[in-house]
Amino acid sequence: MSDSIDRDQRYDVVVIGGGAAGLSGALALSRARRSVLVIDAGSPRNAPASHAHNYLGREGVPPLELLATGRAEAAGYGAEIVKGDAVAAEKLPGGGFRVVQEDGSAVEARRLLVTTGLVDELPPVPGVAERWGRDVLHCPYCHGWEVRNRPVGILAAGPMAVHQALLWRQWTDDVALFRHTASDFTDEEYEQLAARSVAVVDGEVAALEVTGDRLTGVRLAGGAVIPREAVVVQPRFTARSGVLETLGLAPTTMEVAGQAVGSYIAADPAGATEVPGVWVAGNVANPMEQVIGSAAAGLKAASAINMDLVTEDTRRAVEARRTPAVPDFSAEMERQVTERVLGDRRHGLQEM
Repeated sequence: MSDSIDRDQRYDVVVIGGGAAGLSGALALSRARRSVLVIDAGSPRNAPASHAHNYLGREGVPPLELLATGRAEAAGYGAEIVKGDAVAAEKLPGGGFRVVQEDGSAVEARRLLVTTGLVDELPPVPGVAERWGRDVLHCPYCHGWEVRNRPVGILAAGPMAVHQALLWRQWTDDVALFRHTASDFTDEEYEQLAARSVAVVDGEVAALEVTGDRLTGVRLAGGAVIPREAVVVQPRFTARSGVLETLGLAPTTMEVAGQAVGSYIAADPAGATEVPGVWVAGNVANPMEQVIGSAAAGLKAASAINMDLVTEDTRRAVEARRTPAVPDFSAEMERQVTERVLGDRRHGLQEM
C-alpha cells in the first residue's frame, strides 16, 4: 500500500474505503480495464476480531489477512491502493469529482465508490470497549459457534435485547438477559424468555469482570457478580458518512421498534445514491451486512459503475462520429504555397 497518489491522473473510479466491499469493487473494475484508485484509512471495523466467518472458501480467515490478500489481488490487475483519509469530495463543472484527503492532496475521478463502513458505538459500561470483538460480541452468526454451550450474557442496551436473547439461545442453553437500563419487557416477552429458559437479571450493570485476559462475569451496581464467559451488546451502527455528506448525501436513521439504532446512506439495490456518479456498498449502506455480503455488494456496485461508464463512453463516441471534421486550412495553404514554390523553381530551370 502506497502513501502517495498521482495528482496528475484522472481516474475512472476512486474507491474510498479499502475493506471487503471496496477491494471487491476495485478488483472487478480493474479487471474491466478501468483505472482505479483505492484510498484506505487503514481502520477496518472488524480489526479487533481474530477471525472472519461465513465467508465461503475462506472460513475462519483473519480479517487483516483477508484484506492483505484482497489488496494484492486488486493491485495485480492494476488498481492503485494508497493509505489516506478522504475527508471531502466535490462535483466538478465539467463532470466527475474531486476527492480531497486529510493532508490536502486531491485527485479527480469520473465516478466514486464509497465503502467507508460504520462505527460501532458501544454502551458506556467499563470493560465493554476493551473486550470488544473478543468476548464482547453482537452477531451470533459471526461468533456464536465459538461460544457455544458456554454461559452468555445479553446486555439490554436497546430495543433488540429480547430478540438477541432468544437468538443466542440457539447456541447455548445458558443465557442470562441483564435488563440494565432498558424499559421493562412486555408480558409476552417475559413468557417467551421463560419458555426458552432465559434468565432475566434486574439491576444496572456496573462493569465486566475480567480475570487475567479472560472475561469471567458481569458485576451489577449492587455488587453481585454473575459468572459469564461472553457478553452480547447492541452497538449503535453509525455510518462513516463524512465524505458523502460533503456531496449532500445525509445519512438516514435506522430504527427498530421506534428507536434509533444507527444510520446508513440510502441507495438503490446496485448501490447508486441520489447523487449521479456516486455509489455506496458495504456497511455504510447496510449496517447489518456481514463480510461476504459486503464483498458481494462491492462487486454489484462495480458492475453498475462500469456499465454507467460504458454508456458515457459510447455516447461520447457517437457524438464524435456525428461531428463533421473541421478542415485544416493552415495545412492546405502550406501545401499550396509549397507547390507554387516548387513550380516556380521548375519553371526557372526550364528557361535556363
